[in-house]
Order: sequence, then structure tokens, then C-alpha cells
Amino acid sequence: MTTTSKIVSFSLLSFSLFFIFKYLSAFTTPTIQNQHLSFFNNTRATATPSAPPKPPSLPAAAAARPLLERTGIINELGIMTDDFVVGEIDEGLIQSIVAMANTSDERAIVEKKVVEVEKFRICEMNLSDYVPSLANLSEKGEGLDCLVPRPKEYKLHIPWPKSRDEVWFDNVPHTRLDRENGGAVSRKGDKLVFSGDGPQFISGMDKYLDQISKMVPEIAFGRHTRVALDISSGPANFGAYLLERNVTTLSIATSDVHPNQIELALERGLPAMIAAFGRRRLPYPSQAFDLIHCSRCGVNWTVDGGILLLEANRLLRGGGYFVWEAEPVYKYDNELGEQWRAMEDLTSNICWELVNKEEYIAIWQKPVNNSCYLSRDPNVQPSLCNTDDNPDNIWYADVKACIARLPENGYGTNTTDWPARLHSPPDRLFTIEMDAENSRKELYKADSRYRNDMVRGYVGAFHLNQMNLRNVMDMKAGYGGYAAALVDFQFNSWVMNVVPVSGPNTLPVIYDRGFIGVMHDWCEPFNTYPRTYDLLNAVGLFSVEQRRCNITNIMVDMDRILRPGGRVYIRDTTDVIAQLEEIAKAVGWVPFVFDSGEGPHSNWKLLASEKRL
Repeated sequence: MTTTSKIVSFSLLSFSLFFIFKYLSAFTTPTIQNQHLSFFNNTRATATPSAPPKPPSLPAAAAARPLLERTGIINELGIMTDDFVVGEIDEGLIQSIVAMANTSDERAIVEKKVVEVEKFRICEMNLSDYVPSLANLSEKGEGLDCLVPRPKEYKLHIPWPKSRDEVWFDNVPHTRLDRENGGAVSRKGDKLVFSGDGPQFISGMDKYLDQISKMVPEIAFGRHTRVALDISSGPANFGAYLLERNVTTLSIATSDVHPNQIELALERGLPAMIAAFGRRRLPYPSQAFDLIHCSRCGVNWTVDGGILLLEANRLLRGGGYFVWEAEPVYKYDNELGEQWRAMEDLTSNICWELVNKEEYIAIWQKPVNNSCYLSRDPNVQPSLCNTDDNPDNIWYADVKACIARLPENGYGTNTTDWPARLHSPPDRLFTIEMDAENSRKELYKADSRYRNDMVRGYVGAFHLNQMNLRNVMDMKAGYGGYAAALVDFQFNSWVMNVVPVSGPNTLPVIYDRGFIGVMHDWCEPFNTYPRTYDLLNAVGLFSVEQRRCNITNIMVDMDRILRPGGRVYIRDTTDVIAQLEEIAKAVGWVPFVFDSGEGPHSNWKLLASEKRL
């Protein structure tokens, strides 16, 4: 067969298939699945939907115009022409196309098969405050096989910013809190009310922050100091009032020594985690925080050769500040005086400079490079860590009794001020272990655009910005692009950026951008109280974790930490989303499946779910 004949045959085949499809499409009933806005809803309706609005009528001339005005082929110049010759039909070619279509249909049917999941039972009421790290109900890596119940009189949480100053008592029904916080928390009727004062903040929190700013103006809250760590200083009042100065503060405390401080902070809408200085490194990267604050936090910084202060030093950014408010700062009698002298000696040995000391507050600054460490007497302890020690190796890693080295290239210490650091690719982007070298900045920018478009779609399709979603978790945060997008769209929320252990450690980049985050293994329950997050976002998480975790356990734990009235948005492959939809129904959510922004033929879908009260 000549080349011309083949071209003519293929053209005829194309026209045949075109008219066949046009004929079949005439019998397709328009549904919501056929409409393309920001997303496509693929969920089977359980009730008769309301009739769609009638399309606007066309002008008479347009209505009379035939649907198909012209047919032809495109020549080598890209121009449609009807100058062609019809040749013979290649029946073998048609049969092969039909066979391929049938095979694809069969494969699609197989891929759509999902495992049915029975509806989960509700746990006993004594598990309404279940926290994995405290319960000791199961071995590491296992979670509950039931749904954590909410307190009997639970109400939808008070919206931010009102929740900063009051929460429903029945949502956190712990009367012990009233007696132990020296006026910082009190009960008034059916609410717990926060004064902003406390035993260590006698003049009020705002005056306390003003005093710190006057003592060291270079701290510059909200500009030079963007990310802070607050250690066990009550129900997160320090972080609550720093928010007004554009500082994101992560409050940490243990539940055994400081009952329910973290639960209460999260109920208020403040960033908080159950964590404590101990024998293991905290799950945060080196040089994470611009400022670390300890106000009567109960940590003995000088015990065991100062190993706990060395962990604080690892977390503190080069040039960052350590604020200590404690009795030994201003009381020198007996044991308190010895504690102060021990603190002076230790901070001097690790090259911290005491930049100011006033009344009950002492403020130290960490050096910006290793020159002080290298110029010390070789016998001075603690010593520098070995050059092969990775200060960002944090998952189940023990603390080390040595000084974490600062990068010789200045990475981590040379971050720009806020808000410039929000979108500027940080230098530590180039330290991430991943299969890319020259294209890292391009990947970073592409991820930012993708997450920004995602949030824009959610705002347009779901009115996400009108849902009062305060506590947000990005379960696979990448470079923190989702959190950055929420800032760009002026959401009044904060994001816990979770970096799974199954992927590259991008936490240094997230903190350098001015956000907070944590490393976590999703094969284990997340260490927080129940009902603490309003929105859970997961992009490409489950298709990765299904190879190593039970994704049903992950979804059950998501239900535990999700507030009633909260939302879940999961983007993943079609087969994964189909299975997650069944699990979402089993945990009692109301799920809807949409086509992603890439269109109905993409292999990615969006599962949007709501946990109703």
C-alpha cells in the first residue's frame, strides 16, 4: 500500500470513529459529572438532585447554525483542507483499536474493585481523651480499632479570635486545671476564661513581651524573630500574645507534669504539641527556632553535663536568643545561687553570650559560627560533636552530650527577615537528600505554584476561607507550600507541617520559611489529643504509605484528631481514593469524590470529607 493510500485510509477511519462517537454522545444525559468547574463530583447521589439551571438561550442565528460546519484534514501547513482522497479501510487497524479499548475497559473494572470496610464501633467513654504516647494500650506502631468518643456535652469550638480568651468547659472538662495555673485560667459558667496573666507574668503578658523587646531590641518580634519555641509555661499564653506580633510560637509540654496544657492550647486555636526535653532528640530540625523561651518551665538545664541545654542549643538558630525567666536569675541564696552559677558556667562553655539580665529575665544569644568553639581550650566540656554527626537526624535519635556544629557555609543562620523569607528559596534547600541537584529551586517554585493553585481551587469550589478553619495539618508538607498559600490567601489559621519519615527531610526548609513542623511516621498514631485539628490535608501521602502502613489505621487516627465539624482533603491516585472513600464512610465521615484540577481523565482524584457533629 502506498503512503498516500495509508494517509487516506487513516483519515477515513478517523471520520468513521468521529461520527460513531457523535452518534453515541447524543444518548448521554448531562449530569454534574459532565460539568467542569474547579473539580468534578463523582460521588453517587443518594437522593434526587435538584434540576440544573437551564442554559441561556442562544440567538436565533446561532441556534440555526449547524453543529458541524466543516470537515477536512490538516495539511502540512496546519491549514484545514478538503483536498483529500478516500482510500480503502484497513479492517485490521479498526479491530486492533477495538481490542485495545476493550482491554482498557477490563483493566479499569479491575482497578475499581475496592475492599468493603465495616463501620467502626465507638470506643468506651474512658478513651475520650486518648493520647497514644500516654495510653500504653498497644505496642509501638499500633493504634485503636475504634473511634474515640467526644465528651457528652461537647460543642462546636468557639471560633478564632474569640477562642484565644475563652473555650467551652465541656470540650476540655478538666477541673484540675483551675487550681494549678495561678489565675491564668478560671471557670466562668460553661466556659474557661484566660486572663493573659499568671504566676510568672504578674504585670500581664503584653508588658512582659515589651520588657523582652526593650532588653534586646535586635530580637525584633515579627521581623527578625518569626518562629519561637515555648517550653511548659502554662496554657500557651506566651504564644497567644506573640501572635499579635506576627510570631508563630510552638508550645510544648508533657501531659504527666503539666496536665492538659497542650489540649487546652489547641482548643484555644494555638500551635502546641506534646513533647519534652529528655533522652531523645525532639522531632524538630537543627536551627529551627529564632527564639526559645523557658519561663519557670521546670527543666533542669545543667543536669548531666547540660545535655538538655545542648539539645536546646541544637534547636536554636545561629544568632538566635534563649530567654530564661526563673527564680535563680534574681535570687542568689543557697541552692538558687548555685543554680545560677552553674547556668553561667554552662552557657559560657557553649559560647552563648549573656546579652542582658534584668530583674527575673536573662537573655543569651547563640553564636553564628563555630569560631568560638574552635578557639576554646581543648579540655573545655562539652566538646563539639564529630563532623559526621547529623544534627537533623531526629527520628528516635538519642540526645548527644556535645555541641552541634554550625554549617561552615552559614546555612540556617543567614535567613532573611519576615515576610521576605516566606517565598525566598532558603539555602538549606540544597542540603536535602533527594534525587535532584540543579533543579531544586525549580521544584521548590513549582511546588509553591501547585499548592497555591490548590488552595485557590478550594476557595472557589468549597469556600474554604469561610469555614473558620483555625488548626490545620498538612500531613505531607513538602516544602511548606500549602502553609505559604494559606498566608497568601490571608487565612486566619496556622499549619502543623508534618514531614513523613518515608520521604526526604524538608523540615529545615519549612522552618527557614517561617513555619513550624514536625517529623512523623504515619505507621504510628500522631502524638496529640483528640479533637484538635479543623482541617487535615494530604497530597500523595497514602499511595506512598500503603506500601508500609495500614492506611485504615491512619484514617482512624485522623478521625481521632479531627474536630467535629472539621474537613479532610486528600489528593491521590484513583484506586487509593476509591479505597479511602470506603474507609471514610466506615468512620462516619460524609465523603465526596471529585476529579482533580487536571481533569476527568487524570489518574488523580480528590476526596473531600466532613466530620459532622
